[in-house]
Amino acid sequence: MENKFEVLKTDEGKRLDFLLSQKFPELSRSHIKKLIDEKMVTVNNKFVKAGEKVKDRQMIIVEVPEPKKLDITPENIDIDIVYEDDDLAVINKPKGIVVHPANGNENGTLVNALLFHLKNLSGINGVIRPGIVHRLDKDTSGLLIVAKNDNAHINLAKQIETKTCHRYYVALCSGNFKNDEGIIKTGYGRSKNDRKLMATYPLGEGKIAETHYKVLQRFGNYTLVEFKLQTGRTHQIRVHCKYINHPIIGDEVYGFKDKQFKCKGQLLHAYKIEFIQPTTKKNITIEIPFSKELQRALNKLNNGGRNEI
Repeated sequence: MENKFEVLKTDEGKRLDFLLSQKFPELSRSHIKKLIDEKMVTVNNKFVKAGEKVKDRQMIIVEVPEPKKLDITPENIDIDIVYEDDDLAVINKPKGIVVHPANGNENGTLVNALLFHLKNLSGINGVIRPGIVHRLDKDTSGLLIVAKNDNAHINLAKQIETKTCHRYYVALCSGNFKNDEGIIKTGYGRSKNDRKLMATYPLGEGKIAETHYKVLQRFGNYTLVEFKLQTGRTHQIRVHCKYINHPIIGDEVYGFKDKQFKCKGQLLHAYKIEFIQPTTKKNITIEIPFSKELQRALNKLNNGGRNEI
């Protein structure tokens, strides 16, 4: 569908992506950026970047593709819905399940399960990620918000962007943290050596990534730590733990293979989330127990290294 409009004098000097977010409030900022990157937006018949400053009387054309027919099979996979209302659901994602389908991994995902258990899901993120406001890595367990309609999706995404939605994680890390609490703030982006991985860079290079941490318990060579995300970059907590030389136990990608606790994948769990309900504006806090795998590791450490009975 083609949308055409002329820039008003009052809008002169605004960034293109910001102006489009005002003109099309039903589209998320990430969706708008994707349209610009995929050359679905022209300014005076020219392709420009998202940060382009618009001028009075320029003609902007936005091509918004018609929604594609959903072609993902609903699957009766058990999921733990810890909260649900007309706008959203909060899922306790188990470890080992991928959030949404991708090439070579079309089935057995959380989205397949959501399509079976929930009647409505937002369509903003396209046909392969319906309802998905934010993600968790395959081997990270815990709380994940799912939007049931587009208005809720936009509202929740905005809360994450403006940091009024707070996400808390807990992880068992290697080594003994020097400080009881602190802030890790770095530049961030794809690794220059392996594009499948993420890496830290000096501030000013790449995007900014910021993680707040607080030590919950010390075990000599291990530390139980709470993390609060200020930004939500891919693999952020895992990469920041590597950066400070305290990789998460079980993280073979950014750390090393676990031999002590026999866990598969990182001992990282999203245990608490705080947000504002999009319609009622009520403050909601949801907290769940630590994952069974993490709790087993803690029991072993608290028992002086003996296996849990």
